[in-house]
Amino acid sequence: MSLRVPVRRLAIAAVLVAAAIQFVPVDRTNPPVETALTAPPAVREILVGACFDCHSHETTWPWYSRVAPLSWLIADHVTEGRRDLNFSRWPAFDLDAQDLLLREIAREVAAGDMPPRSYAAAHSAARLTAAQRDQIVSWARPATDSEADLPY
Repeated sequence: MSLRVPVRRLAIAAVLVAAAIQFVPVDRTNPPVETALTAPPAVREILVGACFDCHSHETTWPWYSRVAPLSWLIADHVTEGRRDLNFSRWPAFDLDAQDLLLREIAREVAAGDMPPRSYAAAHSAARLTAAQRDQIVSWARPATDSEADLPY
C-alpha cells in the first residue's frame, strides 16, 4: 500500500468534515434596535464604523460569517460584544451603568484595546486615527474624570 492512498483518504475525510460543519447552525440575527445612541454626529459615525458590528443590533454580517468555522468565531465575538456593551440598548441602562460603561470605553479606546487589532485588520473603518480615538475618549470621559485616570 502506497502513501498516496492514506493521504487521499485523509483529504477526502477533511473535505467531508469541512462540508458537514457548514450545517451547524449559527445565530446571525440582528434584534430590533430598542433605542438609538445619542452622541455627537462625528462620534456616532466613528462608533458605527468601528464598534457597532460587535456592540449593537446593527451588525453587518460579512459573507465569511456564513462559513464555518469562522462563522462560529464571529458569532461568538458578536454575542460577547453585545453582552459587554450594546449601543442598541444604551438608554435602557441606568445612569450609573452608563457612567461605568463610558469610563470603560474611554479606558479601552485610549489604551488601544478597542477595537481589537484582529477586527481592525479586516475592517478599515475600525482603524482609528489618534484624532478619532481622542474624539471617542473626550465624549466618553465624564467631565469629572481627570486625565490621570486614563492610560494614554
